[in-house]
Amino acid sequence: MLSADEKTVLDSISMDAPWALVETFATMHRWMPDDVNRAGDVLVERLTALGLPVTVHEPALYLSIPLSASVEMAGGQRLFAKPPSMSRPVPDGVSGELVYLSANAANLRTYTRNIAELFTGGTENLADRLKGRILLTEGFGNPGLTAVAEECGAVGLVVINPGHRVHWGTCTTIWGNPDLDDLARKPKIPVLAVNKPDGQALIARAQAGETVTLRSELLEGWFKQKIPVVQIDGTEEPDTFLLVHGHYDSWEVGVGDNATGDALMLELARVLQQHRGRLRRSVRIAWWPGHSTGRYAGSTWYADTFAQDFERHCVASINCDSPGCRWATSYHRTICMSEMQAHVGAAIETVAGQTPQHMRPKRAGDNSFYNIGLPTYFSLTSTMPDALRAEKGYYEVSGCGGNIAWHTEDDTLEIADRDILMVDTRIYTLCVLRHAGAAVLPMDWRATVAEFADTIARYQEAAGTAFDLGPARQATTVLADALDRLYAKIEADGLASKAANAVLTRLARVLIPVNFSREPRFRQDPATVCPPLPTLQPALDLAKHGPETLGFAKNQLLRGQNRYVAAVAEATRLAAAAAA
Repeated sequence: MLSADEKTVLDSISMDAPWALVETFATMHRWMPDDVNRAGDVLVERLTALGLPVTVHEPALYLSIPLSASVEMAGGQRLFAKPPSMSRPVPDGVSGELVYLSANAANLRTYTRNIAELFTGGTENLADRLKGRILLTEGFGNPGLTAVAEECGAVGLVVINPGHRVHWGTCTTIWGNPDLDDLARKPKIPVLAVNKPDGQALIARAQAGETVTLRSELLEGWFKQKIPVVQIDGTEEPDTFLLVHGHYDSWEVGVGDNATGDALMLELARVLQQHRGRLRRSVRIAWWPGHSTGRYAGSTWYADTFAQDFERHCVASINCDSPGCRWATSYHRTICMSEMQAHVGAAIETVAGQTPQHMRPKRAGDNSFYNIGLPTYFSLTSTMPDALRAEKGYYEVSGCGGNIAWHTEDDTLEIADRDILMVDTRIYTLCVLRHAGAAVLPMDWRATVAEFADTIARYQEAAGTAFDLGPARQATTVLADALDRLYAKIEADGLASKAANAVLTRLARVLIPVNFSREPRFRQDPATVCPPLPTLQPALDLAKHGPETLGFAKNQLLRGQNRYVAAVAEATRLAAAAAA
């Protein structure tokens, strides 16, 4: 139910300013650096006109902008292609025999590097088969697939997209601006994407043992890009803030991905500024460049540059990507960490009348804050119902509410839906209003620890008697007990809100990195799949190891369990001390 204050705030939402921005961005290409900066200027102009204080950062970001590509077959016929961002440019061409491997349909969009998961058989002696040749397979030019092709000695990769349009994307595992340690993972082979009809023709060529030539051109280097940021200060805890963020660069005009998100954040900023007296803590809203051509370079630069501010003061990361799209009336794929699910679910039920189904946040989008330890929700919120998607024959994509216009020239004005954008804006506004206004932060670590227990049980079942996760299980049980006592004290008003919020925030800094990252804090993990409790994940694969590697795998798992137990013990000390 809405309170009277909440109703007042939500009733003040209008689609006038946001829809005008959607219509403007629908006429603006936003992928070349200068075009992105012009779009940033439009955002600043609109925000300033609404009376909002805007800070504009202008860092140098490392970007890779696709220009052109083709696959030349025997006889000189050239097929249209797109090179994913960060693939190696080969304007003079690279030639090689095509080797076709059928992709595992269940993993077409994952960033896995597990060969057994990527392909449907026939993968023995893969390095021998691919060395000096060009791999052809179905899917998208994602980082995991690119890394596998490169490691097996392929001189190029061609991916067959599942529809008549070719999708833009990126193929590097490097997250954001590279550092010296990242450079070794920069793709060293050309990667091209073609559409399904052309891909079928290439499969026939591969089966005939033909050679093809790949050509691609990309603009790559350091470019200054604008990051507009608005902060609406809270009345009681102005130094503490929530971060709401989304990207404003796009492929072509990118209406559903992500002009609608940019517009939502514009209206959110206007409404919160109008009702700032209802905010206990501050709300910071940021628009990122470098999402599509820099593998989240804008948000990563911001996370790196203001890491200590985040460490001390930020209580949540709320991403906004592809809201308000055509036919996206369902919330069955709402991205949300476990500790925030009750908070997010209540808002969606109140506004949309649906009980959402939550998804674990992926290592994707502008979620550049896992290693700092920020409770995270949204990115993708509303989406097309599965039955409607099946009826339309659409394959799965990562944005645009499920519309397959995602990352293509078809992501134009008709992909946006004004009424759905209104619903999503109300959901975001209610979530942020409650989060910024709550006396006690609405994160429930009991839900997170229950997730941990389920994960450990699943990993132990897979490991069988080969490895004992008992220390991890026991540490989790002790933490659950400490959290029960902590929340009992908070709910009985036995702990001042300031003290409660301090311990709840410190728990985030401990528990989120151990669940969403392998790297140390303040470093960025690669853009590959990160399973729950990743340092314990080797337990799933113990049965696959023979005598020559089992000991190494068990040693890795032992170290991973030590990391987990130490983190959970620290969380237990924090919770127990506050509950005492």
